Amino acid sequence: MYTFEHCQDIINKELEEISLKDSPVNLYEPIRYILSIGGKRLRPSLTLMGCNVFSDIIDNAIYPALAIEIFHNFTLMHDDLMDKSEIRRSYPTVHKKWEENIAILSGDAMLVKSYEYISKCQEDILDKALSIFNQAAIRVCEGQQYDIDYEKTTDVSIPEYLNMIELKTASLIAGALKLGALAGQSMSYDTDLMYEFGRNIGIAFQLQDDLLDVYADPAVFGKSGGGDIVSNKKTFLLVSALNSKDKKIIPVLKKWIEKIDFNRDEKIKEITEIFNKLKLKELTEAKIDDFFKLGLKSLDKISIPDKRKIILRNLTKRLVGRKK
Repeated sequence: MYTFEHCQDIINKELEEISLKDSPVNLYEPIRYILSIGGKRLRPSLTLMGCNVFSDIIDNAIYPALAIEIFHNFTLMHDDLMDKSEIRRSYPTVHKKWEENIAILSGDAMLVKSYEYISKCQEDILDKALSIFNQAAIRVCEGQQYDIDYEKTTDVSIPEYLNMIELKTASLIAGALKLGALAGQSMSYDTDLMYEFGRNIGIAFQLQDDLLDVYADPAVFGKSGGGDIVSNKKTFLLVSALNSKDKKIIPVLKKWIEKIDFNRDEKIKEITEIFNKLKLKELTEAKIDDFFKLGLKSLDKISIPDKRKIILRNLTKRLVGRKK
């Protein structure tokens, strides 16, 4: 069975060998750049691992895995531009290193490239692979639009927030696993279960990100926390606080959200104290555990011997329990 680290190595090697033209330089060099600056390679590795659950041969999963990773990085390139982010994986974002128009056009080229790779799937699964990929891709776009919409309001319910992260984050993780299962020649029933496993784990993964931004140990996390608080980003903790029954808290939160000039450390401290008062760390941890267990229930139902699921099961425990 292939470990996560082994799958990462395979993906990194394949990405290094992707054929891109030399000219126009400002179209293709940003693509090489964003693919070269690291990342966990989580989604494409899950595609390979999802295939490996059903088959000892994972070659048929490589093209869809590359399609998933190229598409994911395309979304990051455009997300950074929309969010006006200056740093990605400790490196300047594409629109900062080059310019905004270059980031738009290079991102568009990456989207085309991702479809080039998904179209290379073996013929007997191509139609289904395209359908899975298209569904995941449009859901990511829907989730991003909700995220943009929610930036402009404090009136976001917890179900609305969970739906947004399911679309924006979990759908691509779920699609990656489903494509892997399809490449491994799984039965339709098992392929759907693999999607449900990925969907729930993906939600738990994003909730863990929300939690780490506030409560991670900076020495382990690799950066100071509170970035989401400073930028008023809607997270499970902030949305839960804004929906609190303690009506005295809402005006305080809204005051900080509306402030343009503020002391960064003071804002983080006061909002974190509100989260602590409402016990939102514990609430978020419980919600992560709920989705984690739902995901594992789907994995358990897949009609393959448990020994073939162990590596994937252990990986999900690592992801959901990570400290950075």
